[in-house]
Amino acid sequence: MSFAVGFDARWIDQADYVLGITRAIWEDRGVHSLHDYYGKDLIVRSPAGIVKGNDGIIAATLATLAEFPDRELLGEDVIWQMTGEESFLSSHRLYCTATHSGAGVYGAPTGRRLAYRILADCFCRADGVHDEWLVRDQGAIVAQMGQQVPDWTRALIAREGGPERCASPFRPDIDRAGPYTGRGNDNEWGQRLERILTEAMAGDFSVFERDYDRAARSCYPGHVTARGPRAAADFWLSLRSALPSARFEVHHRIGRADARMPPRAAIRWSLDGIHDGYGRFGPPTGARIHIMGITHAEFTPHDLKLEWTLIDDTAIWKQILLATGDL
Repeated sequence: MSFAVGFDARWIDQADYVLGITRAIWEDRGVHSLHDYYGKDLIVRSPAGIVKGNDGIIAATLATLAEFPDRELLGEDVIWQMTGEESFLSSHRLYCTATHSGAGVYGAPTGRRLAYRILADCFCRADGVHDEWLVRDQGAIVAQMGQQVPDWTRALIAREGGPERCASPFRPDIDRAGPYTGRGNDNEWGQRLERILTEAMAGDFSVFERDYDRAARSCYPGHVTARGPRAAADFWLSLRSALPSARFEVHHRIGRADARMPPRAAIRWSLDGIHDGYGRFGPPTGARIHIMGITHAEFTPHDLKLEWTLIDDTAIWKQILLATGDL
């Protein structure tokens, strides 16, 4: 029996559906199946911008497959909630591996082997995915190519036609309304993760000592793995100190407690404001910046044990460079 009304019975559950269609499209090279699995008016929002409709998504998929023909998308987890009898919202985490074997947005093929993560929130109905928010660790890809993120981003702006013609990074004023307007659920584990992030963004970085396990593992942008509460505090402090007056907002929150699994949570959030401090992005520039972020976490009964947070450093540097004219 299908896990939700209207879905094909071959899918075991929500995680099987999300990871299954991802594999069919990317690893099995069923690009044509985007017509089956993605709604024709799908909106995909990423820090790099917005793509609407299948044509743009198919073109981007083909270009990525040409540049990274052996790319694997290994599903680490799907944190989901039902949004009705016939729909659900998933937040899934992928560990990706690939070899840079073809020419593309990262330049001439280098033969370099890459590893990076993707976090994505998807609103799914039986006729496909209709809304998506996706954060890819672009900074990790650039760094593993042996390039500096600001330099690569300058070159990207030039390739896209310069500051007047290049693709605009995502910001709220260019967003498009989609069919999903939910905010998540009220499960205690989602509330707990939201509280941790909110307290940290309010300046209480001692929250990590209180709420993180001493051996907590955290995975951060740039394909960085850190250990312990102090390392987690260092990452979030570096981010907040770069935009000390910016507004932190939680847009979506899911918590789950499933049998034979640790409690988990997924939070989609943003930091919006002026680059008016020293921190992750160097000296303050006064640039207006919007950061789209997604965080996953796993808990023990007492502490946060695992954290995964992604932002796209290239999209942030693009906003800085366009604002300052440092091209």
